[in-house]
Amino acid sequence: MKHTIEVNGLRKVFDQNAAIKDVSFFVKPGEIFGLLGPSGSGKTTTIKILTGELGQTAGDVSVLDVNSHLFGTADFRSRIGILSDNSSLYERLTVYDNLKLFCQLYDAPLEQIDVMLDEVNLKEARSKVVSKLSKGMKQRVLLAKALIHKPELVFLDEPTSALDPGNAAHIHRGLQKLNEAGTTIFITTHDMEEATALCDRVAFLDKGEVQELGSPDTLRYKYSTHAFHVETFEDERLVIENESGNADKIRELIANGEVKSIQSDNPTLGQIFLKITGKELV
Repeated sequence: MKHTIEVNGLRKVFDQNAAIKDVSFFVKPGEIFGLLGPSGSGKTTTIKILTGELGQTAGDVSVLDVNSHLFGTADFRSRIGILSDNSSLYERLTVYDNLKLFCQLYDAPLEQIDVMLDEVNLKEARSKVVSKLSKGMKQRVLLAKALIHKPELVFLDEPTSALDPGNAAHIHRGLQKLNEAGTTIFITTHDMEEATALCDRVAFLDKGEVQELGSPDTLRYKYSTHAFHVETFEDERLVIENESGNADKIRELIANGEVKSIQSDNPTLGQIFLKITGKELV
């Protein structure tokens, strides 16, 4: 399999309005790929098409070498995991009994339940009724549900949006561990720190089109001015252009012990998106 996901000329129209206009990208096996953009940019629509929840208006879509017209088959669905805004739990059942049902559905061993509860930091909540859980705890149960059958490919739509920083970091470590074991991960988010920490490559989606695509480091270098930002012990903040003529100036500051910190200009993914689209990622 050359690519886990292939999308060419994707278009989706709702009532004469194009939510997705002309989107093309691919995801490599074993990659963590991020689709980034503000609310309403088309991220969720794209993930619903890739998982078979919606059909495309035009374009070619292939996932795990399966054409989009076969996305509804039991075989295809057993190979993927999904956490989306439509994911749900049985509110009257306990956390354990919810996950037991999905183990039975996917023919996964029951021992996998405690493994997943540990991964999402919910072992102590295994006997709690779902209706009594906080929004963040429910989000973590849904993530466990998406991963419990060890899918080849996982689609995660805003997976840590309801989580506090501690639990988000715990989930990030779990996803990195899962990825290291060979699982391909497709994630949508507007959290640029999350994307920078997790993703091998990202695509910026806005107005239904991909505006930029590449690794976080490549994009940050591409949009950098390459200037040096120097803070002195006198609380001066200097911006020195990265030119040979400025070498003596930097050397002098260092020699005189004036430099409190120095760093090259590397914009965040959020700053890059704002520069490209004029929009904040909120």
